[in-house]
Amino acid sequence: MASNLLHLPGPGCSSREFQSSRLASRQNSPTGILQSSNGNRVFLSPPVRISTRKDNRNNVRALVVTSQFNAPLIAPHDQWGNWTALFAIGAFGIWSEKTKIGSALSGALVSTLVGLAASNLGIMSSNPPAFQVVLGFLLPVAVPLLLYRADLRRVIKSTGVLLLAFLLGSVATTIGTVVAYFLVPMRSLGQDSWKIAAALMGRHIGGAVNYVAIADALDVQPSVLAAGLAADNVICAVYFTTLFALASKVPPEASTPNDGAVMDTGSVSNDKLPILQTATALAVSFAICKSGTYLTKYFGIQGGGLPAITAIVVVLATVFPKQFAYLAPPGEAMAMILMQLFFAVVGASGNIWGVISTAPSIFMFCLVQIAVHLAVILGLGKLFRFDLKLLLIASNANVGGPTTACGMATAKEWTSMVVPGILAGIFGIAIATFLGIGFGLAVLKYM
Repeated sequence: MASNLLHLPGPGCSSREFQSSRLASRQNSPTGILQSSNGNRVFLSPPVRISTRKDNRNNVRALVVTSQFNAPLIAPHDQWGNWTALFAIGAFGIWSEKTKIGSALSGALVSTLVGLAASNLGIMSSNPPAFQVVLGFLLPVAVPLLLYRADLRRVIKSTGVLLLAFLLGSVATTIGTVVAYFLVPMRSLGQDSWKIAAALMGRHIGGAVNYVAIADALDVQPSVLAAGLAADNVICAVYFTTLFALASKVPPEASTPNDGAVMDTGSVSNDKLPILQTATALAVSFAICKSGTYLTKYFGIQGGGLPAITAIVVVLATVFPKQFAYLAPPGEAMAMILMQLFFAVVGASGNIWGVISTAPSIFMFCLVQIAVHLAVILGLGKLFRFDLKLLLIASNANVGGPTTACGMATAKEWTSMVVPGILAGIFGIAIATFLGIGFGLAVLKYM
C-alpha cells in the first residue's frame, strides 16, 4: 500500500464533482483507507493532517498531506527491542568503567546518561512496560543480592575502631544534609525537595541502592530522581579526587601475607560463578522479596517494600552468616547487572530539559552536603584523635560504599583497612534506608 497518496480528480472528473465528494472520518476507517462518495479509495499513512487551500492559478482545490513521525524507533510494546536496549545500555555502563572517562564518571552515571539520551532522541519510549518490570521486580531482587554479607555481628567485631569512624561520618552526613537544605532549600522542586534531600542523605551514608529505596518509598518524580543521580555523581567525582589528594601524605602499610584471609568466602570480583550458587542466590532473593512485599501489604505500609526487604536480608545474613556468605560472590555479580538496568531506566524515564532545569539546585545541595560532611568528619576525627587513613576510609565507605572503600584501601596499600572498609560500607547500606526515610519524615519535611 503506497504511503501518503491521494486519489486526485482525473480527466473525467470535474473539480466540482471532486469538491462535492465526502470523505469518511478516520474514526470510521481505522485501516487508513478513506472512501469517497463516487466509490474511489484514498490511501493515507497515519497520522496525517489534511487541509485545503485555494490555488488562484487553476481554481482547483489541492489537498496537502503531512506525515508526523513522533513514535520512538523502538515501540513501547516491543518487548524484545526494549529489553535489548536496556541490557545493551547496562553492559555499556559496566564496560565504560574500564576507560578513563567512564571510571571518572562511574558506570551508573554513564548508563543513566545513555538512557536519558536514548529516550529523548526518540530511540526508545520513556515508559514502556519493560521499565515497570525493572522497577517492580528486578530492582527489589538486587537488594538482597547486595546484602548477603551483611552479618552485623561480624561487622561490629571485625571493623573495630573503623566502625566508630564510620558512625561519625554518618553523623557528619546528617549535619551536612541539614546545613545544605537550609542554605539550598530547592524550593523549585516543591514537595520533592525534602524527599530528594532525604534520598541523598541515605546515598551518602550507604549507597546508590539506598538512594533508590528512599526515593521509591517517598515517591520522587523520575526527572528529579535522574537529576539527583547525575548531580551527585559529578560531586562524587570531585570528592574522590579530594580524598586521594588528602591521602597522598599517608604512607602505605607494610605488607603481611594474611591480610585478605578474613574474607575467605570469595571476593566481589570473582570471575567464576558456580551455577548452583548463582541459582540459589537468585531463588533466595526472590523468596525474600516475596516475604517483604507480603508483609508490607499485610500491614498496609505504602512504599515499604524495599525497606522491608532490606530488613529481612540483614536479619537472615546475621542469623545464618556462613550460608549467606557462600551466596555472596554470585549475588554481588548479578546485583551489579540488575543495578545497571535500573540506572538505564532512571535515565530513560527522565526528560532532558527537566534534568537540566532541576540539576543545578541539586548540584549545589550535594556540594554543600559533601563539603560539610568532609569538614565535620575530619574536624571531629582529629579532635577524637583518629588516624587520618581511618577517617578517609570511613568517609569513603559513607559516600561511595563498600566497593570504593575497598578500592581506595587497595590502591593506597592500606591492607589492614580493606576488609573493615568493605564491612563498614555494607553496614551503611543496611541502615541508610531507614535513617534517610525517618530523618526525612521527622525533620526535613518540616524545615
